[in-house]
Amino acid sequence: MQAPVETELPRSTRAADLAAEVIHDAQRLVNLEIALAKQEIKDLVVANAMAAGMIAFGGLLVVLAVLVAIPTLIVALVPWHWQAAAAWVVLYVGIGIGLAVAGRARQVFKLPARTLNSLKENKEWAIRQIRSTVR
Repeated sequence: MQAPVETELPRSTRAADLAAEVIHDAQRLVNLEIALAKQEIKDLVVANAMAAGMIAFGGLLVVLAVLVAIPTLIVALVPWHWQAAAAWVVLYVGIGIGLAVAGRARQVFKLPARTLNSLKENKEWAIRQIRSTVR
């Protein structure tokens, strides 16, 4: 009976296998980074679309206030009627300005922070993997 022979792969084969594994992991990380970036950009687009809608509606109310107030003030320059028209102008302009300011405050223009942090971590990981494979 023969003793089992342990065959060990040559060093170059093991290094090639490790390098292939590192490349596969790096490709998977790139795909995950792209997916994360897409999700973050989608979230930013949705938030900014809502903010832009608020700004647009606020602007619409301001224009509406001007378009309604001028004819109302001209026609109603009879005593006591102009005060009611002025109150409507103040109300519409106040609501319009409030919505425009709130919409502007909700707008966010920034780089996707989680993606940038993840990219830095992945870069460090890849460098460690390459250095450990070289040894």
